[in-house]
Amino acid sequence: MPLTMPEELILLMLDDRTGRLNEAAGPASGYAIAGAILAELALRNRIDTDPQRLFVADATPTGDSLLDPVLARIAADPAPESEPHDSRWWIETLGQEADRFRDTIFARLVAHGILRAEEGRFLWIFPERRYPMISDKEEREVKARLMGVIFEDDIPEPRDSLLIGLVRAAGLLPLILAPDTLEAAEPRIAQVANLEELSRSLGNAVRDIFVEMARYTPLM
Repeated sequence: MPLTMPEELILLMLDDRTGRLNEAAGPASGYAIAGAILAELALRNRIDTDPQRLFVADATPTGDSLLDPVLARIAADPAPESEPHDSRWWIETLGQEADRFRDTIFARLVAHGILRAEEGRFLWIFPERRYPMISDKEEREVKARLMGVIFEDDIPEPRDSLLIGLVRAAGLLPLILAPDTLEAAEPRIAQVANLEELSRSLGNAVRDIFVEMARYTPLM
């Protein structure tokens, strides 16, 4: 079964050596995951956006236990038409539940046989769970697909445009590309990320949240 966008995003964030999320993914990872859930719902034609709101286009359940509760919440949103909730509001709201979403996604990747769960201690004191890689095939395929989009001129599939937009907005591209390669590829990445209206909407929302977090996070 093909991986969902939240599952692909987690694999891109994961440090294969430690089995933990890469530190570079920390600040915005929860909001990027929220954006990926919304993107997956959009790809399944369940939600859509316009400049003022994010709304349900089809409330039929997808059969996916991660996506359907979010779809139901959006469908039941009590916001008045005069003050609708947009992409950013939903990403901020869902991002507050990022730990629960991450646990679900990790459990699914373990069930797929891609990762294994390993209990351990952080600093020999605090219990933690790591997720070492069992099979890197899926991660390599995701990266190869994105590299193909970035370094070719073809019009990408909406899924790839959305994923690249989220990865870019959350500042995760340095986990995939070397600095000099990233700098050279930035014009193409920006072009791809802005192809789809939904990609622009979700990407801008994640990026704005990330910038605000960086602004108000005290320097250590």
